Amino acid sequence: MSLTPFHMAVQVRDLAEARHFYKDIIGCTEGRSDATWVDLNLYGHHFACHLNPSLSKEAKITSHFASVDGQRVPVPHCGVVLEMSDWRSLAERLKRHDVRFVIEPPAGGESGEPVTLFLLDPTGNALEFRAFRGTPG
Repeated sequence: MSLTPFHMAVQVRDLAEARHFYKDIIGCTEGRSDATWVDLNLYGHHFACHLNPSLSKEAKITSHFASVDGQRVPVPHCGVVLEMSDWRSLAERLKRHDVRFVIEPPAGGESGEPVTLFLLDPTGNALEFRAFRGTPG
């Protein structure tokens, strides 16, 4: 199945901090940029970080938490569905960087069942990455 890439733009409190997080920790590659924004390739999707000068260096965007299948899920959030091998690699990469998860990557489970992890970027933007057990990888 072929998917059309999405475009998502989020506000950040510090562009250098966002670049470090998305490039060095998540593993995105950088595209175009300016003094107040940066375009990133997030697993083939166009993800943009825009500096919000009204946010202080300590500011955090706060999410509402909704109950989904017994989990506290941050809303709003954006996410990407990955192949299982990419999801596993990302989960391990995030653990190596001591990223604090909102919802930890699970272990075990049934074939075909989704696995998901949630985290917040330094500004508080909520991100979800998921895959399905039993898919290649």
